[in-house]
Amino acid sequence: MYKNVAILGASSSIAQAIINQIHADYPDANIFALSRKVLAVSNEKIKYFSINYDDEFSIEKAANLSSQHGPLDLIFVANGILHDESTKPEKSIRDFSIANFEKVFKVNTILPAMMAKYFVPKLNKDERSVFAVLSARVGSISDNKLGGWYAYRASKSALNMIIKNLAIETNRLNKQAIILSLHPGTVDSPLSKPFQKGIAQEKIFSPEVAAIKLLSAIKKSSVNDTGSFIAWDEKKITP
Repeated sequence: MYKNVAILGASSSIAQAIINQIHADYPDANIFALSRKVLAVSNEKIKYFSINYDDEFSIEKAANLSSQHGPLDLIFVANGILHDESTKPEKSIRDFSIANFEKVFKVNTILPAMMAKYFVPKLNKDERSVFAVLSARVGSISDNKLGGWYAYRASKSALNMIIKNLAIETNRLNKQAIILSLHPGTVDSPLSKPFQKGIAQEKIFSPEVAAIKLLSAIKKSSVNDTGSFIAWDEKKITP
């Protein structure tokens, strides 16, 4: 049962689907949706707020705001970058760029870590609670058979390590908390759109299907799974 939920990176396709699905399943839950731009309010229970990811105080303020009605039962971090107008995943070392590495690591690794700093202490300590971040299977070192995508792969590998560390530390303070990395599969979104060629259509999920699968994986996880890297099909991935 979710009473208070925080969704970060709320403007992304997956986050929007997560918000809608949680509201459908738990209509009385307070959902705090945080993103750079404030989106339209669709329901009094879904509260949209702006957050400045470059300002640590703004992240702290967002954590306090999200927990105003009580401790958080679910925190879902959907922020991530693979490409934009000036950033493309590297095919070889010839494509290396300090600026691209810094940008990708800032969004995929550093930002979720800073969110954890302020949001994880707001997790419910009396009942089961979850802090989950979107990672990617390509961040698994053992699963890497193709190479390439250096910054993205490395940033997700680093994120998985942060999640593992965070789970160990959090368990000492909050025995009810579950800390997870999640792989959503290939989702039909702007992030994956340029890289869908060659992928079977049935293996490309809509954001709505991805949300259902991810929320199911979260629901079925237990404190024994804390620190794990779990895929959309609820199977654990070796980092």
